[in-house]
Amino acid sequence: MVGPFNRVEGDLEVRLEIADGAVSAAYVNSPLFRGFERILEGRDPLDALVVAPRICGICSVSQSHAAALALAGIQGLTVPRNGLLATNLMTATENIADHLTHFHLFFMPDFARSAYADRPWFDRAEARFKAAQGTSVRRAMAARTELFHILGLMGGKWPHTLTLQPGGVARAVDARDRVRLLAIVGAFRRFLETSLFGAPLDAVLDLAAPEDLDRWRTAGPEGDFRLFLEIAEDLELPRLGRAYDHFLSHGAYPSPDGGHLYRRGVFADGRDAAYDPGEVAEHHRFSRMAGQDRPHAPFVGSTVPDGTDEEGYTWCKAPRLSGRPFETGAIARQLIDGHPLVRALVARDGANVHSRVVARLLEKARTTRAMEQWLRGLDLAGPWCVQGGMPDTAQSIGLTEAARGALGHWLRVEHGRIAGYQIIAPTTWNFSPRDLDGVPGPLEQALVGAPVRPGEASPLSVQHIVRSFDPCMVCTVH
Repeated sequence: MVGPFNRVEGDLEVRLEIADGAVSAAYVNSPLFRGFERILEGRDPLDALVVAPRICGICSVSQSHAAALALAGIQGLTVPRNGLLATNLMTATENIADHLTHFHLFFMPDFARSAYADRPWFDRAEARFKAAQGTSVRRAMAARTELFHILGLMGGKWPHTLTLQPGGVARAVDARDRVRLLAIVGAFRRFLETSLFGAPLDAVLDLAAPEDLDRWRTAGPEGDFRLFLEIAEDLELPRLGRAYDHFLSHGAYPSPDGGHLYRRGVFADGRDAAYDPGEVAEHHRFSRMAGQDRPHAPFVGSTVPDGTDEEGYTWCKAPRLSGRPFETGAIARQLIDGHPLVRALVARDGANVHSRVVARLLEKARTTRAMEQWLRGLDLAGPWCVQGGMPDTAQSIGLTEAARGALGHWLRVEHGRIAGYQIIAPTTWNFSPRDLDGVPGPLEQALVGAPVRPGEASPLSVQHIVRSFDPCMVCTVH
């Protein structure tokens, strides 16, 4: 039994079966039942804007966005251009801050452990990433603090802002605000260029093939990115943590002209396909929930805990798309959007510890560039929000992308009150248990084959794989 994991939001345990020095089976447990879906039942629909963000203190803006999108759907609202761009800026701020926190505080400190003291890169890893002391950790936290001023200016506070509304945003940006916001994004870009990458963002955005990464690793600029590439090569991280190579993205950052900055869709069996939310269902077979005999479509889903259940080993449900498990996250977004480097990495080795982290860092660079463009694209004299009436009976889905992947809120209103509210979060997808057919979830599958060194009680390989998915356990069970 591995866990509870530190440096994870919420509780996580993993039960491993080990044979011949490797993991032969894994069972992932979310041990905390939270009940947010039940809390929302019977309330005024607009209460979702207050209650749903409290699911998480890390990705509350994403939860707020999904709730606002679901409410916009039942009200039939079309968000004006400024509202879209302002929402993109706020959700992007939270997402890239999450990527920053993951890399510097959750993932890289594992390589500053004494177990790696004999590796040629250890001294640099310890100096930069030792918990609370590393030079890169301190620089990253200072940059994160400054970046969050965007949410202070645009959202009033973080977390749990109420600025995101079904019809747009409740606060307009003026000319002075835009100058300050551009300065904040510019300062964050300089941090990325001087500390993380050691090179202009244009050089990062030009990476298109695995050979480009190899050149960066051997002769690229000094920075945390190059150090990660050296560690990944030495520890063979591209061979660690492959699951099914089924990927899902709801599409991130909608454009006023249609589509998304990062495209919506699925990628499975080596092919692109459209995403149909009608094909999503949740299995309770190995969850401690009632209704274990059938899959549940979210609009008619239920969240009824069964504390007497002896077969379920987690409170997390098992979401499936067309009956299959899917991985979600930055690697899914960049792959589905067609980024050439991520496509080449997945074609060669699938999704693994190395490619998941690379995709996250690439996305950070791409999104920072987009934030500058969104700020310049604001029409300061234009509308920011529209209003609408609340129907007596309706249903709608709010689909967005949190830092960790696809987030969906399925809202059903009857007689003017919330009759059903089902939430499927990224970690619900990635850390799901086995389904009705006994098929393991993505993390459970990714852990199979992980090497276990003699005497290891909490295998380092297992920790690297778990952290490559960047779990947010409080978002997992509702």
